[in-house]
Amino acid sequence: MGDPKKQRKKYSKPKHPWEEGRIKEEKELKMEYGLKNKKEIWKTESKLKKIKDQTKRLITNKTEQAKKEEKELLLKLYKLGLIKKSAKLDDILSLDLKSILDRRLQTLVFKKNLSTSVKQARQFITHGHITISSKKIDVPSYLVNLDEENKISFFGRSLLSKDDHPEAAKLDKNGQK
Repeated sequence: MGDPKKQRKKYSKPKHPWEEGRIKEEKELKMEYGLKNKKEIWKTESKLKKIKDQTKRLITNKTEQAKKEEKELLLKLYKLGLIKKSAKLDDILSLDLKSILDRRLQTLVFKKNLSTSVKQARQFITHGHITISSKKIDVPSYLVNLDEENKISFFGRSLLSKDDHPEAAKLDKNGQK
């Protein structure tokens, strides 16, 4: 069975580590989304691959269980904001890496203008300044549901929630807060 505390790798590295095109693409994604390292890209790719593999399996199966799983998968991806309400299984196969990266808490904090950069958004999250529905979240890769998206804010006791904080003042000067 294994030790329950033993963490397993949730991603796979690229088979060819020195492909120029892939390295450039990963570097651009890392800069655009403020990721810590390329491992975060690989983890997201693994999540996407898992979703697409499940979709391919459900397309081929025509059992009652497959129909239930299809409905649950579509609902889950709709709640995450990755697909539309009227989407079919074929629409899931057209998902790309950027659509998942756009639903990360780190990206949404930056898009809601709670930080001046994506890297600063990551810092605010890891330092415990960001909450969702008054629940402190300190994981930048947290995938935010559609109903949680409007509930992202600063932690009540955080110094950033006060207007006299220098970083809060920077956000106010730009008229973004």
